[in-house]
Amino acid sequence: MSASITAVLSSLQQQGLQQSILGIKRGIERETLRVNQDGSLAQSAHARALGSALTHPWITTDFSESLLEFITPAGEDIEQTLAQLADIHRFTVRQLGDERLWPASMPCFITDQHQIPLAQYGPSNVGKMKTLYRQGLKNRYGSMMQAISGVHFNFSLPQSFWQAYQQLLQDDATLQDFVSAQYLSLIRNYKRVAWLIVYLFGASPAMCQSFLEGRQSRYAFQKLGKGSLYLPYATSLRMSDLGYTNSAQSSLNITYNSLPEYISGLHAAVTQPSAEYQSIGVKVDGVFQQLNSNVLQIENEFYSTIRPKRTTESGERPTCALAKRGVEYIEVRALDVNPFSSIGISAEQMRFLDVFLLYCLLEQSPPLSAAEQQVTEQNLKKVVTDGRRTNLELLQDGQPRLMQDWAEQLFADMMPIAKWLDQAYQTDRYQAAMRQYYLSLLDPAQTPSGKILNHLLSARQDNGPYMRQLAESYRSQLLAEPYQYYSEQDFVAAAEQSHLRQQQIEAADTLSFEQYLADYFREVPACTAE
Repeated sequence: MSASITAVLSSLQQQGLQQSILGIKRGIERETLRVNQDGSLAQSAHARALGSALTHPWITTDFSESLLEFITPAGEDIEQTLAQLADIHRFTVRQLGDERLWPASMPCFITDQHQIPLAQYGPSNVGKMKTLYRQGLKNRYGSMMQAISGVHFNFSLPQSFWQAYQQLLQDDATLQDFVSAQYLSLIRNYKRVAWLIVYLFGASPAMCQSFLEGRQSRYAFQKLGKGSLYLPYATSLRMSDLGYTNSAQSSLNITYNSLPEYISGLHAAVTQPSAEYQSIGVKVDGVFQQLNSNVLQIENEFYSTIRPKRTTESGERPTCALAKRGVEYIEVRALDVNPFSSIGISAEQMRFLDVFLLYCLLEQSPPLSAAEQQVTEQNLKKVVTDGRRTNLELLQDGQPRLMQDWAEQLFADMMPIAKWLDQAYQTDRYQAAMRQYYLSLLDPAQTPSGKILNHLLSARQDNGPYMRQLAESYRSQLLAEPYQYYSEQDFVAAAEQSHLRQQQIEAADTLSFEQYLADYFREVPACTAE
């Protein structure tokens, strides 16, 4: 058991600060493809009844017009957040006619990448910039990778906890600087043990072979049924280098040892020219092909399993918001869509993440060197492709260690945190969630990836038809259930308001698109120089 965690929890209890943890806030962003009844990608435009994808607070699109993204407000109640997410799904399904929501991370059958329509946000400068950014992603990496879905978990701790924790550590920095430094500390430890999240929650061991679209793969895929590929011990093909990674970014030295260091690394990436992307061109025959030819067009292009975040003001760059006002919350990005949930995530997952992220915060977190960061990425890749393999070894402190042994130590270190949260929230659900996932550790067949692959192999079924069955089942379930938090009128009003807001943005534009882009990119050196 971790001595540092035990000491912190004991000190908080002795000083009567047990309740300081109350008020954890969480928000969910869930991505899902719209598909036709036969499982093919929907080619229809974003439904007007769903509101403006540019301005709607809960329903938008990601890379593609067919790739929906559902966003819950940040809230303190897990069940309420899930009820909000379920209602967003429920309303959306009622607007889609015969279309379904794809329940998996890896996409459905797609003939070629040109079937994936870019998301459209209207003729305003900000709307055109969002679409052009996606055009740049298509030109750089292809559209197939961008059709992958995930779940992002946004997490922040209450000010009452930060004040108590700063007092406990006898830290004399400003509260903003202290909070930022502690979130970065959490992120470093998360990077060290993110492989556990992929093992427990990875749910994409198989995929449609159309995803490869003639590309070569270094993986020894096995074939299943008419058109599926799988790896016997894989947990999350989404998190492999087939999926949401960017080999061009591997040379970036973006580190997490301090907020200025992180911002500096991102700033370098968004301002450093790339010979490879210069060959694409920025404006070719009068038509924009990408926002710019730098290593990253904008900060969001940096594919990381976790990000420090700060709510931005209109037109503000993410790095500038962080530089001015510090880290507000973190965004966990290593989560596959949970195919066994109609809304892509469960309450048990959220409670486990609370415990896991608090472990990452409270455990000692020395600086993470570039060399060690490479080791963390290698460990993650091993678990991505071979996580359910018996006797899998990872590297810890330069020495090989059985993944199973390391994971058991992590569970032992996390259990006191689960107990602390249960006492503070007057429940037993945190410890129950830990026990549930510990069973998945003991038996890899109980993981989502294990359950999916065992079903496919025993039923001799393709991945696509199985996901279609789940999509059909969830559609019927969502249509049959009443709203839990919002009402139909709430969604109608939000959609109408979002269309009005988009019209106001379009009417307020005074600059040419070229001037708008120039002004936007001018902010980076200005804010980092402050």
